[in-house]
This record gives sequence, C-alpha cells and structure tokens, in this order.
Amino acid sequence: MRVIENFDYNWLFGRYGLQADGSKIEEPAAVQDVSFNDSCWKQLDLPHDWAVEGPFRTDLEGFTGKLPWRGIGWYRKHFKVDKTDIGKRFYLDFDGAMAHAEVWLNGKKVGGHPYGYTSFRVDLTPQLSFEGENVVAVRLNTENIGSRWYPGAGIYRHVRLVKTSPVHVDHWGVFVTTPSISDVEAEALVHVQVRNHLSVPVKGHYSVSVYELYADNQTGRKVASSSHVRLDLPANATAQDSVSLRILSPKRWSLEATNRYLARVKVYDGKYLVDTYEVPFGFRTIQFTHDNGFLLNGKRVQIQGTCNHHDLGALGTAINMVALERQLKILKSFGCNALRTSHNIPAPELLELADKMGFLVMDEAFDCWREGKQSGDYGSLFDEWHEKDLKALVCRDRNHPSVILWSTGNEVSEQYHPELGIARHLTEVVHRYDKTRPVTFGASYPSKSAMNGTELQVDVHGMNYAAGVYGGPDFYGEFLNKEGHEHLSGFSSESSSTMSSRGEYFPRKFHVSSYDLNEPGWGGLPDQEFAALDRYPAICGEFVWTGFDYLGEPTPFNSDKTVLLNHAAAVSKEELKKQEEELKKIEQNRPTSRSSYFGIVDLAGFPKDRYYLYQSRWRPDYPMVHILPHWNWEDKNGKNVPVFVYSSGDEVELFLNDRSLGKKFKQPYEYRFRWDSVCYESGELKAIAYKDGKKWAEKHVRTTGKPVKLKLTPDKTVLKSDGEDLIFVRVSILDADGNEVPTAEPVITSSVSGPGVIVATDNGDPTCLIPFHEPERPAFNGLYLAIVKARKGSEGKLRLRVEADGLGKEEIVFQIQNEGLEKRYLLTD
Repeated sequence: MRVIENFDYNWLFGRYGLQADGSKIEEPAAVQDVSFNDSCWKQLDLPHDWAVEGPFRTDLEGFTGKLPWRGIGWYRKHFKVDKTDIGKRFYLDFDGAMAHAEVWLNGKKVGGHPYGYTSFRVDLTPQLSFEGENVVAVRLNTENIGSRWYPGAGIYRHVRLVKTSPVHVDHWGVFVTTPSISDVEAEALVHVQVRNHLSVPVKGHYSVSVYELYADNQTGRKVASSSHVRLDLPANATAQDSVSLRILSPKRWSLEATNRYLARVKVYDGKYLVDTYEVPFGFRTIQFTHDNGFLLNGKRVQIQGTCNHHDLGALGTAINMVALERQLKILKSFGCNALRTSHNIPAPELLELADKMGFLVMDEAFDCWREGKQSGDYGSLFDEWHEKDLKALVCRDRNHPSVILWSTGNEVSEQYHPELGIARHLTEVVHRYDKTRPVTFGASYPSKSAMNGTELQVDVHGMNYAAGVYGGPDFYGEFLNKEGHEHLSGFSSESSSTMSSRGEYFPRKFHVSSYDLNEPGWGGLPDQEFAALDRYPAICGEFVWTGFDYLGEPTPFNSDKTVLLNHAAAVSKEELKKQEEELKKIEQNRPTSRSSYFGIVDLAGFPKDRYYLYQSRWRPDYPMVHILPHWNWEDKNGKNVPVFVYSSGDEVELFLNDRSLGKKFKQPYEYRFRWDSVCYESGELKAIAYKDGKKWAEKHVRTTGKPVKLKLTPDKTVLKSDGEDLIFVRVSILDADGNEVPTAEPVITSSVSGPGVIVATDNGDPTCLIPFHEPERPAFNGLYLAIVKARKGSEGKLRLRVEADGLGKEEIVFQIQNEGLEKRYLLTD
C-alpha cells in the first residue's frame, strides 16, 4: 500500500563556493559519498532558503534583493528503511529546489532537475539499502543562474518519501475531467495511469469512488462509485484507462462556495489491493468569450487579479502554508479574486489554498523561451527541458478547479516573430496533457504582438499594459474588432505597475510617494486600466503588478538592463539609449533599495493607500472610505497638502476641522475624489461618503500627539507547535489618546521567553538593510512586524516582549498547542 511521509525533518546543510560575505570556500570532493564527514554541518528542517538570512550587501544587485543567493549548497539526510519493505518502490518527491538539483543515494546519482521551480521525482529503489543507514545527498548550484527577481536558494519547498507496491498509480497518474455539469447531475471522467514495475505482466483491475471533500481535507459522504474495471498491465510498463461516474445534484465550485470532491482510486493485483490514490477536484465550467468576458459556471465574473512573485517577504522563498494563507487573506480583503503565478511554476500549496479560498489562477511556467533575458536563465534550458517542465506543471496542477489558464511565458522576445511558431508549439504541448483549459502567455507591447498573428497561436490572449504605452485607452477595442479576432478573448495579463512606499507622500531619498501617481516607462496608473476595462467590458479583467511588494526589482531604483527588453519595441533607439544611461546612473548611485515598490501591500503585509483604491473598485458593495495622506505635517502649516479620498460610494464630502471643503461626485472614468489644493492646518480631516443619496461610510484622520506607547496586535493567540505555524504580530505606536502615530520610527526590539523563537521581523521599508532575522529594527512610518514560531513539538506558553526607548514595553502571551507533527499526506503525490 501507498505510504507518503513528510521528509522535511533533520537534514544537514553545508555551503560552498560563494559565501554570504562574498568569499569562497572550495567544494570538497565526494560530498555525495556515504562516508563523507558531515558532522560539522548545520542541522535544519526543510523548507529552507539559505540566502534570506543575509546579510544584505550594498555591492550586490538590487534587482535580486541585495541578498547573497549565489552559491553551492549541499543537503544530506541519514535515514533507515524497514526490511519488511523489501520489494516495495521508494520515491523522493521534491516540490522545488533552487537550482540545478542533483540527487544521490548512497553515493549513486539517482536524478535531479535544473529548473528550480519544477516539482520532480527521483526513484530511490535501485540504490536503497535495507541493511543499515541510507544517505541521500542533494547538490544545488545557483552561482550561474539568471534571475530578474530574488529567486531564493536551497530546498525551499517540501520533500516527501513515497513508498508503494511495484504495481501502483503513476506519478500524477489520476486526472479527473468533468465533461458535463448540470444542476441535476454531473459526469466525472476519471483517467487513470498505472505503472507495473514487475518483470511479468499483471492482470489487474481498479475501482473509483467519489466523496465530498471538506476544507480540512476530511472526506464526507460517498456520492458515486464504479465497479471493478479490468486493466491488464504489461511487464515494466504503464497502462491507461478511464471510467465515467455520475454524481447527482453536484455542488459546483465557485468563488463564493468552494465545493470540492475527492476521487479515490484503488488498484488491485489479482484479488489483492496494492495501491490507493486520492485526488481532490471540483465541478465548474469556465468559458472565455469574445463578447462577454470570462464566465464561471455560466455567469460573468470580472477577473480582479494580482501578479505575485513567490517569496514570502521576510521569510524568503521557503514555502510556509500559514504565511501564504495570510497573504491570500489580505488579497481577498480588498477584492482580489485571481492570482497570476509570475513568472514561474508555483508551490502546490498555492493551488490548494486557491481551491479552498476561492481564487482563480493563471498558472504560469516561464519568464522567457529560447531567447533568454539574462545569462543562465531559462533560455539556456528551453530546448532540452521546456516540454518536460510543461508536462510536470500541467500534470501536477490539472485537477485544481481554481486553475483557469495555463500560461507558457511572459514578455518573450519570440512574440514579435509569429513565423517561428513557438507560441503554437507550446500551446500544443500543454494540450497533450489538458484540453479542458485554454493556454495563454503575457505579451508585452500588445499593439504589435496582439495584432501580428502570435495572438492566434494561443487560446486566449494576455496583454501586458495594453491600456498605456503598449496600446492606448482604446486598444482593447482595436483588439476585439480586428478582422480574424471574432472568436478571440483577451484580458490584461499585467497592468498598472504603480510604485509607492507605504506612508510616504513628499520627497524622501529612495522612496516613492503614496499619492500613487508614479509609474515606470512601460506601466501606468490604476485609473488607466479601470477606464479601459469600463470602456470595453468584453475584456475579461486584469492582473495588477503586483499584489505584494517582493524581494528584488526595486524600480525606479532598479539598474537591471533587462527591464528595457520588456518595452524596447515601444521606444526609439535614441530613447532606449537614454534609458540605458539612466540605468548606469542608478548603478553608480548604489541605492539601498532591496525590494520592490509595486505592491498594493508592502513586504511586511501592511496595506498601502492603493489597497483602498482597489477595494473601492473591486468591492463596490462594501461601505468604505479612505483618506490620504495622514495629517501630521508640522512643517507644512499654511502650505498646500493635497487630499485624496477613495470610496465605494458615488459622492464624498470632505471636512477640515468641521469646515466643509466641498462635495465631489464620481465622474465617468474617474476613480479618485481629489482635493488638490488644501491649506494645511492641524486638527481633523473627515470624509463622509454617500451612495444613491444616502450616507455610506465615514472616516476620520487626526493630527496625533507624540508617541507614548506601543500596541501589539497578533493575528491569533494560539500557536501550534507543528514546525510550520506562525503568528504575525503588528506593532504600532500610539499617542496619549490611543491614536496611531503614522510618522513614528522608533527603534523597536522584540524578544521571547518560552519554547519558541522570533523567526523574522520587518517594517515594510524597501530600503532597510537590517537582516530579517534580527529582532531589532526601526518602525517604518509607524509600523513594525514580528513573526513568532513555537519550538517543534513543544507545549505551554510563549511570551513575546516588544520595547522601545521612551515607549516602555508591551507583552503578549501565546498558548502553544501540540497536535503532533504532520507525518502523512493525502494519498496523492
């Protein structure tokens, strides 16, 4: 029978080649051998990002986060297997390892994978010892890979040990399609691939049952089952088959009701049950239309999406389900309903959470095709690996109801050369493994790439920044009305790229104003995209760049020349040369910026003002009004301080110290209420929003007093000691009246007593070069974040203390809950 064990614990790690401080340590010989002495190596659990510990270095590139991610990392693990399992098959499943992974067992190479984002499997069986200790060794090399953002380094996703009988369901070997769905009944067509490792044929059979599946992955009632289906298996080969099941009164998966089911496949060798394999799936229909946008279950749904890179802020790229869920909850809170996995294969946890929480997903594979953007990027792997990587992506993720699009790339040079047929080829590769979803890619400069024939080589066309420099306010109309596009559907695969620093409004070195009026040469403001989508509602929606700030790409302080590749076709050679000179100046100035400014939410998870602009747009039925900026401007008495208001209402009246500054009505294609000339005086700003003539929401912003104390706001108070659970503690600074002081930046120190640690701290400042693991850092514009974790397997209480000079100290106690460590997974791989 199949057993899947968590293989994350008790690894040993050694780093060679380039070190964190820039020095080099020569890689020793035969590190993969059983006899290699690893006694002085660091012991750790996976997932692990070796670079996020830092230190940040000003001599390193800002576009990859100024972190020392280049190097050679070795991981070793000692383990034993029981003699009673002789004859079984043993596999090691890696969800992702950055990068150029090579895997050995007992000194013999058993596999690997070069692309750091792909999930892959290695077969341990031929080299496994049942007599004593086994040693698995993994070598990763990031010294020469190319990346336009912080890629991380290490075995940064989960690893599982899978034990099966010689006859078993193949890797990702169950695919459930739903050819017909109605309110009365639905069909689940279950495709099964079974592998026979025996040297003799097997007269096998299998059966399938379908159950309701709850959010906690527990199964409910059985809703359908098949009889036993014969499946003859040749020796050392695979066989495929499918069975159709009818489910009465199916519960559809939607954004509001995330109903899922579980298909359980049982495989028999003769009369003996030899394998059980389970896979979640959902019933839903998707359709991209030319005239009515995107339809989910037959109803139009506007895609309100964000692009997101794969790091988790201060935690780096090491996947953590709790941190990822926190991010998705924040996105959900301002109305986001879709995710683009920019620009790589995501962690499987993202898809699981999207299924459970109700997100649509554009599941993306690559940042480039054959023509790379940097030395050592995917362009160097494309010819040999693209078909294998696309197969892995699609076969792993095709049962997720949240996935509505497969994306084969982003802003690729080949988009200008439809005669190459690469887009068509990649579309065909994807459809080998899934014909139920459309294929797309994110095309830059759509006024060329969406009109030259490349757009006809995909099923749905993704257009980056079409409402701005790449097209214009009416480009969507041109796209929809072009001859030959009568069947074609389109969407904004990347939009806006507005830049801002949370809480900054007037000039400050290496920061960008949160009035949200700054965009790079290729980008635009949110208002441009909103207006274009309102003019052309047949366009399916947008994916904003980006939901969260991320490590790397600190535009406008980004000196990476590849940013010019993405919009070179839109400017003249003279303008391009001018922009190259500007990049050189940025490099010479050595800005301290190490993370992006694009996010609607900052790196620490604190909303920027733009959060409320999108909330006003994407949650029109949610009563809200937001005022910016704050009202602490001692140096601006009698001077102009513009005031913007964002609201889901249709009119707003603004008051300063109870004097009305007038009412403003939301005009067509306008999305902000702006008072551009307000003479500053301390006191209170108040905005009252109305909708349909009735009061809708009210907001106050006050001039605060001096900081006097700290306030701790955790996202929960009970902490599991499962090795993964985290508590995120928001620390704000209050005045004597309990108002948050938005300009306070005291140095704050955190500490814990009890069985736990402070994993990381942050403040959302993209220029802060204090390593994330340090407990002491200044608040940034009034906020500080501490991330707390319990010691694995512990119980009792954990006390967090936070203090700052002149502000005293505050404490909070968390209850630790020991529910045991997770050892097994669903019977799927």
